[in-house]
Amino acid sequence: MPRTQSRPSREDRPRRRSKKRSKIGCALIVVAVLLVLVLAGLGGAWWYMFEVADHDIAPGQPVAVEIPGGTSTAEIAEILSSAGVIENANRFRLESRRAEADSDLRAGEYELVTGMSYADVIDVLVAGPEIRYVTITIPEGFVIDQIAARFEEQAGIPAQEFLGLAHAGYAEFQREYLREAYEDSLEGYLFPKTYRVEDGSTARDVIEMMLDQFEIEMESVDIAPALERGFTLQEVVTMASIIEREAQLDVERPLVSSVIHNRLEIGMRLEIDATIEYVLPGNRFRLLNSDLEIESPYNTYRNAGLTPGPIASPGLTSLQAATAPADTDYIYYVLTGLDGSHTFTSNWQDFLTAKAKSKDVFGQ
Repeated sequence: MPRTQSRPSREDRPRRRSKKRSKIGCALIVVAVLLVLVLAGLGGAWWYMFEVADHDIAPGQPVAVEIPGGTSTAEIAEILSSAGVIENANRFRLESRRAEADSDLRAGEYELVTGMSYADVIDVLVAGPEIRYVTITIPEGFVIDQIAARFEEQAGIPAQEFLGLAHAGYAEFQREYLREAYEDSLEGYLFPKTYRVEDGSTARDVIEMMLDQFEIEMESVDIAPALERGFTLQEVVTMASIIEREAQLDVERPLVSSVIHNRLEIGMRLEIDATIEYVLPGNRFRLLNSDLEIESPYNTYRNAGLTPGPIASPGLTSLQAATAPADTDYIYYVLTGLDGSHTFTSNWQDFLTAKAKSKDVFGQ
């Protein structure tokens, strides 16, 4: 009989599936290990690129930083990192991109602190640099030279630059009322006021601002009656400038204006000291007799009518007085009060009496 072969028991069968599972498990372990290594490598790269400080500058120190115009985000990051404001330039670029702020970072000068957070720095640069102003007061009655000197002293604007533009008139500032300005001078049109001047402003900037203010102020002046009497805008400003230099008290400006109008109407020379003082060097309380003979179109002792142009920057009260003189018959006035007040008269005899009073008060 043939030998019967018994079937192997389950325990005696080869464990093929277990070996297969073992191989898969090993592969998974290898993959896992590789993945861990890759992640560790990526983490290390991230840490090195975005977390390691670019410098060892201590935090909390104030620092001035300038961001030039046209600077890219990468260049801004390098500037900030070099100054110690941020720790890592690459991280700043990443955070700026996340905040979608790349196109909103503004150039300028900033006062920052070392060790700031990326978010805070981005907020500051998006808001832009703090605008600094200097407050400058230009008093009524200042002439161009005085205005230029004050802007140079208080705002750092070169006086020569200012004067060059202020004597260029319509060619530089094409406003219709400047077409007929005497010798292309802006004298009289640079409105006296307290201005807030932005740091870094140029001579052109402040002149434009003062001309704008002149136009704003003139809107409150009823110039129609003066135009109806045959005066031009320049003559109104010229008259106002004379009033500004002659009258110290606002209440007297319409009275001084009436004297000027009355003299012009009867063809009498104005004979006003302030017009001569405009072309004399320095300031004198009293003119000399020889001063009255100087050859100048501004000498109203020798020339009839108004001066060819303004002699100072008049304020609003003087501009209003020039167009609305008081209704008087005065043709003389004399300084008689220590408070700057005058005595006004309509005849020669009263004028002489007022002059005697002035000598008693001032001793001259």
